[in-house]
Amino acid sequence: MEQDLFQTLAISLGLGLLVGLQRQHTNAKIAGIRTFPLITLFGSIAALLAQDFGGWIIGAGMLATAAIVVAANLLKRQEQQPDVGQTTEAAALLMYALGAYLVLGNTTVAVALGATVAVLLHLKETLHRIVARIGQQDLTAIMQFVVISLVILPVLPDRTYGPYEVLNPHNIWLMVVLIVGIGLLGYFIYKIFGSKAGTFLGGVLGGLISSTATTVSYARRTKSSKGSSQLAAIVIFIASTVAFLRILAEILIVAPSTIPQVAPPLLAVVALMCVTGLVAYFTNKEESDHMPEQENPAQLKAALVFGALYGLILLGTAAARDYFGESGLYIVAVISGLTDVDAITLSTSRLMSVGSLPSDSGWRVILVAALSNIAFKGALVGFLGNKGLLAKIALLFGIVLLGGVLVLWWWPTDFTL
Repeated sequence: MEQDLFQTLAISLGLGLLVGLQRQHTNAKIAGIRTFPLITLFGSIAALLAQDFGGWIIGAGMLATAAIVVAANLLKRQEQQPDVGQTTEAAALLMYALGAYLVLGNTTVAVALGATVAVLLHLKETLHRIVARIGQQDLTAIMQFVVISLVILPVLPDRTYGPYEVLNPHNIWLMVVLIVGIGLLGYFIYKIFGSKAGTFLGGVLGGLISSTATTVSYARRTKSSKGSSQLAAIVIFIASTVAFLRILAEILIVAPSTIPQVAPPLLAVVALMCVTGLVAYFTNKEESDHMPEQENPAQLKAALVFGALYGLILLGTAAARDYFGESGLYIVAVISGLTDVDAITLSTSRLMSVGSLPSDSGWRVILVAALSNIAFKGALVGFLGNKGLLAKIALLFGIVLLGGVLVLWWWPTDFTL
C-alpha cells in the first residue's frame, strides 16, 4: 500500500516537473519548475485527505489554488508591460486537478493527460502558425465536421429499418463520420504543407482525401502540359496505393476481428503496389510539381451523398446475396467500386463483423471493388489525360490488376496471420 502511495506521489511530482520545466523555459512569471510540482502534489495530497475527510477538501484546494493564481495575476499587472495571457494560470489549475485525479482515477489516463498538457504548452508557436494559416474555407470545414459528427450523429435512431433489416441510420452516419474524418485529416495536412507538397507527399495526401479526385486533377493538367505525364502518373499511383492502405484502416476500425484473415491478401497487393511505385518514383526525372487545390471534404452535401450511397450498397448487398448467393456480391462490388470503394468496404466489413459474411468471401469482395476502382481511374485517365499519361498509367495499373487477379485466383482460403 505504501509502495503504491509513493509511486502515485512520484508520478505526480514528475508530471509537475515536466510542465514546470516547459513553463520555466518560456520564462513564465507566475509558475515554473518549482511551483508546478508543488501544485500537482497539492492536488494529490488533497485527494488523499478527501478519502478520509470528504470531497469538500478537493474543492477547497481548488479554490486555494485559484486564489494563488489570482494573487499572482494582480502582482503581474503592476509590471510596465504585463503579459495578458492566461495559459500558465489555466495549466496550474489543470495540474492541481490532475494531481487529484492521479489518486482517485486512472493512472494511465492521468499520465497521458499530463504529457498532453506539456506538449500543448511546448507547441505554442507551431499551433499559432497553423491557426494563422486557417482561412474561412478551413473554418467552414471544421464547423461542418462538427455538425456531421456531434450534431447529426447523436440524434439518429440506432435501430434497423427497411427490407432485410440492414438500414441503421446511426451506423450509416457513423461510417459517414469515419470517411469524412479521414478526408479532413488529409485536407488539413495538405493545408499545413501547402501546394508545394512534392510528388510523394502529394500522392499520400491525394490518397487520404480522394484518390479519384487526385486522378481527375492530375489527368486534366497533362492536357496542357505534355512534359508532366510521368510525374502525374507517379502521384496518381501513390494516391491509389494509399487508398488501399485506407481500405485496410477502415476494415481495422469496423471489423478488427477479421484482420488475421483479411489483411494478408490485401497486403500482398499493397506490397506489389509499393514495389511498383518505388521503381516508378526513383526512375522519375521530372521535378516536383505543385499539388492542385483540394476541396473541403466535410461538405454536408457530399456527406449526404456518401450516406445514401452506403445505404444503397448495404441494401443492394443484402438483396444480391438473397437472390444470387455470395456470387451476387461480386456484381455489387464491381458496380460500387466504379464510384466509391469506401462504401462497399465499410458495408462488407460490417457484414463480416456481425458474422453474416465469411471473412474469406469478404476480402475477395473488397478486393474486387478496389480493382474495379483502379480500372475506373485508368479509364478516367484515358478520357481526361494525354496519351503519355495513359501509357504510363496503363502499365502501372495493369501490373496491379494482374497481381490482384492472381491473388483472387490463387490465395489459399485457410491462410491467416
